[in-house]
Amino acid sequence: MSRENRLWGTERIRGELLKLGIVVSNRSIRRYRWRGSKRPSKQTWRTFLTNHAHHLWAADLFTVPTLTFKTLYVLVFIAHGRRELVHVNVTANPTAAWVWRQLMEATPWGQKPRHLLRDRDAVYGRDFRQRAHRIGIDAIATPVRSPRANAVIERAIGTLRRECLDHVIVLDERHLTSVLAEFVAYYNRERLYRTLGLQTSENRSRPTTGPIRSRPVLNGLHHVYERAA
Repeated sequence: MSRENRLWGTERIRGELLKLGIVVSNRSIRRYRWRGSKRPSKQTWRTFLTNHAHHLWAADLFTVPTLTFKTLYVLVFIAHGRRELVHVNVTANPTAAWVWRQLMEATPWGQKPRHLLRDRDAVYGRDFRQRAHRIGIDAIATPVRSPRANAVIERAIGTLRRECLDHVIVLDERHLTSVLAEFVAYYNRERLYRTLGLQTSENRSRPTTGPIRSRPVLNGLHHVYERAA
């Protein structure tokens, strides 16, 4: 009965047996019910991201309004391993050719990731994955409307907004480029991350003795504290 009706549960089978005058407990039915072969365990998305963190980058675009209500677009590449912003650039007119040029600039001298996560924005162009494959990069498109699938860069963009752009009135493309360049240097060299055990993206030795000095970033929006050499 169980093999012939694979959609039936324990209680349904028990009812059918009662119709035939056979009284069996649910426990006995569960013990002898037909069960299909176990499905092979699949690697979860989180496991994939963890296993490939040191060979994985993510890319995304976000918009920034200017003082004159013009919309600028910011393209960000981040390395999962050390949460380093490897490339950030600004444009008023994003195109597939511009995005591809940014990828080339972000991967000089063969320094490229094995995998690149991105969303399904049409700005990448239809042949982005094929072109990336030719230079040894597997460009993985995340599912539609699934920001959690690319959570690392989503958090990085959130940080760029909360800790920088929400406190700055952007004048134009040149101004935004300058602001982001200063903040990205701070982000990579000085900002601490719980994921990295309260270390910075740029893992370098720092002196632990000597007088402490404070250095402002973005006119005092943040400060860097370091030992004077």
